This record gives sequence, structure tokens and C-alpha cells, in this order.
Amino acid sequence: MSFLKDFSKSLLDAINKLRGSTGDEAALKEFIRDIQRILLKADVNVNIVLEISKKLQEKIKEEPPQGFTRKDLILKELYDSLIEILGGRTKHRLQLNPDSLNVIMLVGIQGSGKTTTAAKLAYYLKNRNYKVGLVCADTYRLGAYHQLKQLAEKINVPFYGEPDAKDSIELALKGIEALSDKCNVIIVDTAGRHKNEQALIEEMKLMASKINPTHVILVIDATIGQAAYNQAKAFNEATKIGSIILTKLDGSAKGGGAISAAKATNSRVIFVGLGEKIEEFEEFDPVSFTNQLLGLGDIDLLSRKIEEARIEQKIKAEKFMRGEFNLKELVEQIKEFRKLGPLSKLLSLLPGFSIELPEDALKEAEKNLDKWEAIINSMTKEEIANPKIIDKSRARRIARGSGTDVKDVEKLLMAYNMMKRNVKRLKRLGFNVPIK
Repeated sequence: MSFLKDFSKSLLDAINKLRGSTGDEAALKEFIRDIQRILLKADVNVNIVLEISKKLQEKIKEEPPQGFTRKDLILKELYDSLIEILGGRTKHRLQLNPDSLNVIMLVGIQGSGKTTTAAKLAYYLKNRNYKVGLVCADTYRLGAYHQLKQLAEKINVPFYGEPDAKDSIELALKGIEALSDKCNVIIVDTAGRHKNEQALIEEMKLMASKINPTHVILVIDATIGQAAYNQAKAFNEATKIGSIILTKLDGSAKGGGAISAAKATNSRVIFVGLGEKIEEFEEFDPVSFTNQLLGLGDIDLLSRKIEEARIEQKIKAEKFMRGEFNLKELVEQIKEFRKLGPLSKLLSLLPGFSIELPEDALKEAEKNLDKWEAIINSMTKEEIANPKIIDKSRARRIARGSGTDVKDVEKLLMAYNMMKRNVKRLKRLGFNVPIK
């Protein structure tokens, strides 16, 4: 797909440029500008580009989980934003009930490839043991009847149409009635229409209300670029779109129509047409598609690792706020809190802490963090897990091993016990501290 090849190269160049940078604020902002240019060039709707840009800019200020950088956060956000717009991590499948009649109404503008797509979808479903029929409800385009009839014969599925019919709604109803006794899926191919052709839009609304389709699927031509957003939005406002089929993704398409249409209709791309042949039709996978766009499969792994780190960090923080922490976890959590601002300022906002922990003690805790780490590193696993066993003899050994004084060990133990008491007191008083 030439679109994917060109788009992937541009994105890969921008990503490699970011990865080779220092990752300072200027480099991150330059990366965002690069992404804006690439998405706009790919004909992604400008409002969607601005939305993605805003999310990327927010990551510049966010503190990354331990072991990751802001560069990693920016890449994860770009990756996740594209996947989210295209339908999320779960592949969206067309839900059909083989034990009842399923009516699929295809809509779209002129030249989007609806008629060919109707046959492709019928062929795809037939190969999955559905009894599929095709109905031509296009009374405007000359040749629509003959084209769909020939395709139906080619793939050997039942067909209904009337070459001289004038009323498309009546034609659709008659077709469904004629095929319903031998099919469990009927695909209705409707006339192409433009968002500004109000009479045709009204006809589409009326047809949907009369035939009551199980699914309304919008067929979008990937080559129409920026126009995809407004066209998809207009169709969705007239007749609620359930899903999207993207066509002509193999040629000179810029492909932004996929992102724009999905966003405009708040629905998902479920199939893509990759060529003229009937069998050139496949399920759409947002993750796979986004991996191709970015040209880097490892960003998916990076995204998952960051998410796992955040979950682990949240679990630790929640345990901390329940008073379930050992000495090592205390120091680690204080370090995490420090990233959000001065420890004294942060803890003074929490009910109970401002009373029990004097300002001097808080400042001392901040100043002694490095010393505390050295002390903890000199302890045994048993002592870290259960500080109560640390007597004078153990305290002397720990102080010698860490290059500190026995008083420093005692201060750490005092701070630990005080923190534990106050956290438990918070919970007893019913305060819930939000953990992000």
C-alpha cells in the first residue's frame, strides 16, 4: 500500500529524530510539530490533529514512571491516540445472528466503491457459511443493476433488482421480502449520495426507517482525504452509522480518511478493500494498522510496558496509603511523592499529616533520603520487612555498613513508625487519598 509506505516513512523519520535527540522540551515540541505536518499531509482532519497534538503536549509536563522518559511517554501517547481513534485495541467484528435475518444497508458517496464492496462483503460472509443475498436499491446510477447482478452471479449468491424501478425504498423492501426465505444475511446496495444532496439524504433516512437494517455501514473511499470527516459526519447525523468499510487503500490514497471517518461517526472501521479483486478484502485490525503506520512494532511493547509500570506504581501507592509498606517501600514512595512537588507542601495538604509531622521533620526527611537509602541497603531482607527486630546491636552494624551514625538509623526508624501511624490514622478517619 503506497499510502502506508509513504506515511510510515515520514512517521519513522520523525520518531528516529526524537529518539536521537536529548529529549528536552524543545525536542519534544519539535516532534509534535513534525507529527502535525505528517498527519495533515495524510489528510487527517485538522480537528483530530489538534486533539492529538493537545494530548502529546500534555505529556511534556507529565512525570514518567520509573525507568522511562518523556520521549517514551510522547511515543506511547501518539500510538495510543491513533489506536483509540481507529477503534481501540479490540478488533471490531461484524456481529451477525445466523439464526435470524440480518439486513445490512450500505451507504456512501458516489464513486466510493459501494457496489463492488457489497459483492466483496457477500463473498467474505458466504465463505464463513452465511447464506447471503444482494439487493440493488440504486435507482439513480445507470449500470448499478447490471454491475451488481454480474457480481452476484460471479460469486454465486442470490440477487434481486429491477432495472426500470423508480422507487428505491419500495425496491429495497421487495428485495428483502424476495430473498428472506433463502438468506440469513441480505446486503442492500443503495445509491451514492453527497452530504449536500438533501433529497437523497432524506431518502436514505426514510429507507433506513422502512427496512429497519440490522447494520448501517458507511463505505468510505480512502482517496477523498479531508472530505471524509464532513461526509461521514453528515451521513451519521442522517442515519446512525454502525461501522465503516474503507476502500481503495491500495492506490494513491493518503489514508487519513480512515482516521477522520471513524472519529466523525464515533464508530469503527471493520473492513478494508485493498484492490479490485473480490477476494482483496479483509478485517481491519487497529493495532496492526497503527503498527504499520508507525513502522515500529516495538512501540506497542513500549506502550504496554509503560502501562504496566503505571499499574505497578498505583498498586504500590495504594498499599502505602493503607499503611502496608516496609522501610524500602517508604523511601521509594517518598521519592515518587517528591516528583509531584516539595514533600512538605504535599503532605501538609493531607488531613492529619500537617498536625502530626512538623515542618522540620518533613524537611529533614527530604534532606536525609540519600542517607536513608544507604542505611536500608545495609539491612538484611528480614530487617527491611520487620524493622521491630532492629536492636542496638543491629543498629550499630547497619550504621557501620552504611557509613552513617547509629542516630541516623534511629531517626529513620522513628520517621518510619510515625509515617505508618499517620497513614493508618487517615484510613480510620475515613479519608480517601486519590491515587493516580
